[in-house]
Amino acid sequence: MRNAACSRRQFVGASAAAVALAGCERRESRPPSAVSIVRAPRYDAALYDTVSRMIREHRIDVRGKRVVLKPNLVEFDPGSVINTHPLLVHAAYEALRAAGAADVRIGEGPGHRRITLDLAEAAGYFRTFPNFEDIFTDLNRDEVTQVPLSRPFSGIRSLYLPNTALGCDLLVSLAKMKTHHWVGATLSMKNLFGLVPGGVYGWPKNLLHWAGISECIADLYHIFPKTFAIVDGIEGMEGNGPIQGTSKHAGVLVAGVDLAAVDSTCCRIMGIDPMKIGYLQFVGAGAEQGVRHLGEPVAAVRSDFRLLPQFQSIRLA
Repeated sequence: MRNAACSRRQFVGASAAAVALAGCERRESRPPSAVSIVRAPRYDAALYDTVSRMIREHRIDVRGKRVVLKPNLVEFDPGSVINTHPLLVHAAYEALRAAGAADVRIGEGPGHRRITLDLAEAAGYFRTFPNFEDIFTDLNRDEVTQVPLSRPFSGIRSLYLPNTALGCDLLVSLAKMKTHHWVGATLSMKNLFGLVPGGVYGWPKNLLHWAGISECIADLYHIFPKTFAIVDGIEGMEGNGPIQGTSKHAGVLVAGVDLAAVDSTCCRIMGIDPMKIGYLQFVGAGAEQGVRHLGEPVAAVRSDFRLLPQFQSIRLA
C-alpha cells in the first residue's frame, strides 16, 4: 500500500483529508433540495446546451476551481448501455470549462477491468475526447490518503481514497440510470464506488461488499459533500443491472447538488419507491417533500424500469 505522506503529497493529502473529514459529519437535516428533470431524447449536440443550462440553473460556481468528473465506466459490451455516454461527459467537461473552472479532469476506478484506459477506449471516450489521456486519472492507481470515518454506517473505520478526488473543489457524479441486482438501483451515489481504489482494495473491491453495499454508499456520500450530479437516463438499463440488463429509453437527464435528492428523484422516474432503497434510508432521503423539482414533473417522464423478481416489492405504487 502506498504511503501518501511524503514530499509534495504531504500537503495534498493533508488538505484532502481535512476536506473529507468535514464531510464525514452526517447531514441529519436538510432543506428541500432542488433537482432538475430535463427531457433529452437522444445523444446529440443539443446536450451541450442542456448541460450548460442545468449548471447555471443550480448556480454551480467553479471559477478558478478544480473539478473532477466521475462517469460510470464499469464494463464494455458493444450491444449494451452499461456506461455513461461519452457525449454527456464531454458536454459537462465543456460547460464547466466555459464556466471558468481552472482544471477539469475525468477520474474513474472500475471494479472489474484492471486496464481502465482500454475500457474507456472501448466505450468511445478516446473518440469523443481527442486529448483523453491528458485529462484522465485512473483512480484505481492514484496516490491515496487515509480518511477516518467518524460515524460510519458500515463497519469500516477508515478508507484509503484517491487524492485526485479528495483534493478537488467539486466532484461531479455522471452516473447511468440503472437497476442493480443487489441494491435495487444504481445512480449518482452508487457511482461513488468507483472512487475506491482497486490498487488498495483489489478487484472487485470485495471489502465494500462484505461491509454492506448500501452502508458503504452512505459512508462515501458523507465523505464528499461538495458534489453535483447529472444522471444519464437517456438510455438507461433495466432488469439485471448494472451490467447484464437491457436498454431502457427514459429520455431524461436528472441533475442536482445533493446526490441523495437526485437519486430519490431518479427512483421515482424509474417507478421505484426511494423509501425502500437501503442507502437512501441510511442518509434520511427518499421523502418527496424533501425535494423541489425543476423542469418536468416526475409524472410526465415516469417510465417504469423492469425489476428482477426479488425486487418487485420496491415498485412505486
